[in-house]
Amino acid sequence: MNNKKLFAAVVGLGLVTLSACGSSSSSDSGSTGSKTVTLVSHDSWAVSKGVLADFEKKSGYKVKVLEDGDAGQAVNKAILTKDNPQGDVFFGVDNTLLSRALDNGLFQSYEAKGADTIQAGYRVDGDKVTPIDTGDICVNYDKAWFSKHKLQPPTSYDDLIKPAYKNLLVTENASTSSPGLGFLLGSAAKYGDGGWEGYWKKLKANGVKVVDGWEQAYNEEFSGSAGGKKAKADRPLVVSYASSPPAEVIYADPKPKTAPTGVADGTCFRQIEYAGLLSNAKNTKGGKAFLDFLLTKEFQQDMPLNMFVYPVVQGAQVPAEFTKYGPQAKDPETMDPAKIAEHRDDWVKSWTSLVLK
Repeated sequence: MNNKKLFAAVVGLGLVTLSACGSSSSSDSGSTGSKTVTLVSHDSWAVSKGVLADFEKKSGYKVKVLEDGDAGQAVNKAILTKDNPQGDVFFGVDNTLLSRALDNGLFQSYEAKGADTIQAGYRVDGDKVTPIDTGDICVNYDKAWFSKHKLQPPTSYDDLIKPAYKNLLVTENASTSSPGLGFLLGSAAKYGDGGWEGYWKKLKANGVKVVDGWEQAYNEEFSGSAGGKKAKADRPLVVSYASSPPAEVIYADPKPKTAPTGVADGTCFRQIEYAGLLSNAKNTKGGKAFLDFLLTKEFQQDMPLNMFVYPVVQGAQVPAEFTKYGPQAKDPETMDPAKIAEHRDDWVKSWTSLVLK
């Protein structure tokens, strides 16, 4: 979450992760008895150094991480290289893109140990992928901006097309970005097959700005983020995550008493991220061990403050900062994966013609 799940890139945790991971020499990375597991992921993969070191010590495997951009970009690249994959495990395909990965034979079967501890609402049919985390894609708002302008922040999709919010929203390209696609699917779930296009026509007329990916939207265009303040951004509304406000608190120095950003609860779409053993993986044994690790409580409870997502296994604890500043949406929009599979590509094509041209 994607997620995602994406603050790791902002605070440089992705770089920390890479430096913490053991890397293999070229002589052992492709061998049958390799002691290196290669993880392919989007740019926001992150894990605490001690948690990863614990896995490496217990399993005997070193972990090498290859980050391949936004979730959509990473999935597409993995599909193109599936016959000679870059790694053994892929992490970061979400419910908006899952059918594309499965239809293209990206993964081989494996039921991870601990799969029976996954909460029922996050399980998926079959054993090609393992649910790892969840998060809500939502519009975030800059509290200070709305206070200064004596304007109530929006709370729903309907609010975003009102004249009061003209030229305030920035979102990501639905064809290149996971949160951008999630926002499109949320609107389709809200307004139905026959209504979402009309909604986007109104949103376009109301001055929505579209950029390629989350980092640009959140850190360069959104006035409420730490990065946006430095960039003198002028958009007080952005498509991001329900977990973005706690990140703004946790990484601020000094820490504010309240989050500087808020979430429009009526604009959320539930995202679930999965991992899987890549077809033609060179180190299947190591890949399976790594997938098992992703479902341990140690890793699941480490995720929130590293990737700003929620755990999916039963009994995993969530940090107090999440409960206080970034609770999950009470009633997010959702969509059956089969419906996403049936309509996603056509919707994206229509959205592109409607919004970008």
